[in-house]
Amino acid sequence: MRVMVTGATGFVGRALCAELMVRGYSVRAALRQVEARQELSRGVEPVIVGTISAATDWRAALAKCDAVVHLAARVHVTRDEASDPMAEFRAVNVDSTLNLALQAAAAGARRFVYLSSIKVNGEVTQPNCAFSSADVPAPLTAYGISKLEAEDGLRALAVKTGVEVVIIRPPLVYGPGVKANFLSMMRWLWRGIPLPLGAIHNRRSLVGLDNLVDLIVTCIDHPATANQTFLACDGEDLSTTELLLKMGDALGKPAKLISVPADILVLGAKLLGKPEIAQRLCCSLQVDISKARKLLGWMPPVSVDEGFRRTARHFLASLSGR
Repeated sequence: MRVMVTGATGFVGRALCAELMVRGYSVRAALRQVEARQELSRGVEPVIVGTISAATDWRAALAKCDAVVHLAARVHVTRDEASDPMAEFRAVNVDSTLNLALQAAAAGARRFVYLSSIKVNGEVTQPNCAFSSADVPAPLTAYGISKLEAEDGLRALAVKTGVEVVIIRPPLVYGPGVKANFLSMMRWLWRGIPLPLGAIHNRRSLVGLDNLVDLIVTCIDHPATANQTFLACDGEDLSTTELLLKMGDALGKPAKLISVPADILVLGAKLLGKPEIAQRLCCSLQVDISKARKLLGWMPPVSVDEGFRRTARHFLASLSGR
């Protein structure tokens, strides 16, 4: 089976392409620039498509492909400097996605796997009341809205063309090479910086890179995934305090945590004009993966502790220049 992957040089894309090669798939990567070829795993076929937009010509990348995994997206950013963020998100995450899917159907691809986001469901959950794929979507950000609009467009296209669409909504993804907030957290722990997060009793779902990749690969050709939506996570929820303690152990740097009540942290964040930080640190966001378990027999193959160890090893190796 030949699989075409967009976003192949990204955090998830690199790991996915490598795993697909190991499992015997023929892999083609759609790249924006020629220089990106050096970032691909050995054996992955590169095809240069240029800038991804509603006008991109995907014919060369899609030729003789059985399935498409669409990872490329305009991602959520805390400080968006675009003059019209919603328009920018729609242009990349909606218009370009539907253009690709329409061309994939015309080229004869049987399945289109779309990496969406848990932000389609919303931003927070009440404790022990996890999001599920059956929930009415309630996105609150431009990014989440654009992902929902892409999902809706793909479902309509599936009915019109017959291409099988599979949608996966992950929460925060961590793993070897992770960037952004998770990387900052590891740096704080490594430096031994005291953090006022020793009394947070929320519950948050994460998904390790290896677990997400395993679910994506399962969705490429499993017969029961056609035209379904799945949520992804590790199957083990953590409080912010537990996360820091576990990651500190994985790094060999016990977390130095100060027990400050969550209410005080939330108030402080509001006074500083950064309520979104308190939301991520103090609120719950739980994900129910029972649908994937029941329908696919899928279980996350890597535990949280092992996922943290793998992430920590990569981080420590990067510090030593290896």
